[in-house]
Amino acid sequence: MTLLDAAPDAAPRAATVAPLAPAARLLPSLAAVYRAQLARAKVARIPLLFVATFQSLGILVMMRGVVDPGDNPSAHAVVAGSSVLVVAFVALNLLSQYFGRLRADGGLDHYATLPVPPASVVLGAAAAYASFTLPGALVTAGVGAVLFQLPLAHLWVLLAVVPLAGAALAGLGATCGLLAPRQEIATLLGQLGMSAALLLGVLPVAHLPGPVQWLRDLLPSTYGVEAFARTFTAAPDWAAVGGDLAVCGVAGLLSLSLATWAYRRVAVRP
Repeated sequence: MTLLDAAPDAAPRAATVAPLAPAARLLPSLAAVYRAQLARAKVARIPLLFVATFQSLGILVMMRGVVDPGDNPSAHAVVAGSSVLVVAFVALNLLSQYFGRLRADGGLDHYATLPVPPASVVLGAAAAYASFTLPGALVTAGVGAVLFQLPLAHLWVLLAVVPLAGAALAGLGATCGLLAPRQEIATLLGQLGMSAALLLGVLPVAHLPGPVQWLRDLLPSTYGVEAFARTFTAAPDWAAVGGDLAVCGVAGLLSLSLATWAYRRVAVRP
């Protein structure tokens, strides 16, 4: 066979293109990002838990001097709000700083080159940071219940409150960090957000002015606070608890969707 005879058959073989690898699916990508972020966050886990829990316990002790213990709405609000504040410190404040630093250092460029959906990056980081909040929230709730003479029977409701409120606050924190033009502004927004969670979530709602109560309704974590606070009564209204948790869940879905949009907007795609 001559070279000329082999040429017609060689051309079709050279034109054959290997099929591309299938695109990464959301759940496997989310699990991979979560494991990577969890391993990174483990380095700072003990200081993280200590600071978040210590400040909430300090607020409980401070409020004990101005709020009467026992079965009253003010005591319910203080204990529930302090417990959710642990989540706000991590999911809102620290996550805003993390994404702000990631954008400033060019870390988003690395994630943009990976074949993973944008939602998996946001959800994975948010879930990793929020995973450290449950022990601190349980400790704060237990100490607060003893300090304010409230029942301990329904602390298990935090198993629903923490992930739902954490998702809502993590989405807001990630959005602040991603959209802030500078890292310093992202840190400032995270601090302001945590201060809002402190003032609007811990202080008894009956003592707040009308316009501040309207602002409180806009903060998604307050619905988690309300759901947990309702369980300290002698006969909890479980329908109202479920309604507050549902609102908190919807707010979490919306805030995480907003964070995913913010990631798409700022991430550099090749």
